[in-house]
Amino acid sequence: MENYLVMKDITKVYDNGVIANDKVNFSARKGEIHAICGENGAGKTTLMKMLFGIEKPDEGQIIIKGNEVNLTSPTKAIEAGIGMVHQHFMLVPSLTVAENVILGIEPTKGLKFDMEKAIEMTQDCCKKYGFDINPRARVQDLTVGVKQKVEIVKALVKGCEILILDEPTAVLTPQETTELFVQLKHLRESGHTIIFISHKLNEVKELCDRVTVIRKGRTIGLYNIEEVTEADISKAMVGIDVDLVIPKEKAQPKDNVLVVKDLGIYNAIGKKVVKNVSFSVREGEIVGIAGVEGNGQRELIDAITGLHVYSEGSIELLGQEVGKKNIKGLREQGLVHVPEDRMTLGVAGSSSIKENMVADKIDKDQFSSKLLTKQEAIKLQTDKWIEEYLVLCKSGEQEVSGLSGGNIQKVVVAREFSSYNKLIVCDQPTRGIDVGASEFIRRRMIQMRDEGKAILLISADLGEIMNLSDSLIVMYGGEIGAYFPDITDLSEEELGYYMLGVKKMTPEQIGGALHE
Repeated sequence: MENYLVMKDITKVYDNGVIANDKVNFSARKGEIHAICGENGAGKTTLMKMLFGIEKPDEGQIIIKGNEVNLTSPTKAIEAGIGMVHQHFMLVPSLTVAENVILGIEPTKGLKFDMEKAIEMTQDCCKKYGFDINPRARVQDLTVGVKQKVEIVKALVKGCEILILDEPTAVLTPQETTELFVQLKHLRESGHTIIFISHKLNEVKELCDRVTVIRKGRTIGLYNIEEVTEADISKAMVGIDVDLVIPKEKAQPKDNVLVVKDLGIYNAIGKKVVKNVSFSVREGEIVGIAGVEGNGQRELIDAITGLHVYSEGSIELLGQEVGKKNIKGLREQGLVHVPEDRMTLGVAGSSSIKENMVADKIDKDQFSSKLLTKQEAIKLQTDKWIEEYLVLCKSGEQEVSGLSGGNIQKVVVAREFSSYNKLIVCDQPTRGIDVGASEFIRRRMIQMRDEGKAILLISADLGEIMNLSDSLIVMYGGEIGAYFPDITDLSEEELGYYMLGVKKMTPEQIGGALHE
């Protein structure tokens, strides 16, 4: 079958000398779902940015339907029939679905915007491709799954024939993922070409027709999906065998480290977003928190880590009230935090890797005398962490902002895991990280649990949270909707029902979340 899209010998070198793509070749057929897999920093995102006109290749050709194209901007890419749904949605929350869908191609009636025509265009597209979306609803009121559908409809309305999806299931429940896959298969049957970027190899196997693997900026191979296993793909990505499920012994929890009782939190507009939440985390256990985005997890974690004020109930770390300490005081007491937003809360982007790694330890005797920092000691130690945590960089002197997102995350994890810790709060610890580094971080979490650390894990990756957690809390509507003290027999599908609020446990069933 003839290729509909061809990217031939694509090379991209950034100003800092980093070779993002080195003669990469990628092709896709009309009416197929084609996965691109690779480690974080392998060059997948850069390749897709060039296809969508965000970046310009230094060398190589992009050919669509037999004709070479020069994609100098996203507008040119859209004109060429290319659409992209980014991992972080590009929607205006205060506008309606229809208003978001027609942004850039606004219909007019005379000199005025024609809202009814915008609604009609949105409805026609939804009907054609099987999307059930209310065009008059405001985006801010939609679930994450529906917002993603809006992004896809937005691309289709503009004539998209090649659709790029960047980690599309990262924040979806199993039920929402299943629904998305049905619609993507329908688009495939309609003749659309879908490029599917994902770290979830089980989904790549389930959905895609072929997979291209990129490693260290080069094309490693192109495979028919029925001819490779998940292990084959992961080995091609990292060059070594990788365990996708981390083995662990049954936890042996001891005393409480974190105790949350009857917690109530209000947001900036006075809405109660966390309601009477009680649970505890003990030495030697990993407690997972699952939930669809926007159900109170963010505010709960911010309160535990000292980033948000709470007005009802209590949070105690080793018997001391969290609300009475500043962040430095909490860290000195043994709380460390891998934040979800690595660029805002995790690193100082303009500082070097080594400066970020020792930022919370610079006043320790190991790295500082009374008057001066011990630069040689800092270099020796941070070089060890760079190697241990698989940070791809030129040296520890490199600015963190020059790294890929996954490598920035590794810098954060290296700093937090190497600090004095009793309670480790891990918020999306492996998001955007390749399978090799993910395996390393997950193994380290199990190791630290076995050493007696208390770990609170928040993850949108249900495979990760079910593999690592010893017990699991589900949040829905700001409350604990379910508690599983043992998740051995829990399926992702069953978990999804509780995350969506279809099922809910009684207060008596949830009571075991708090260990007195």
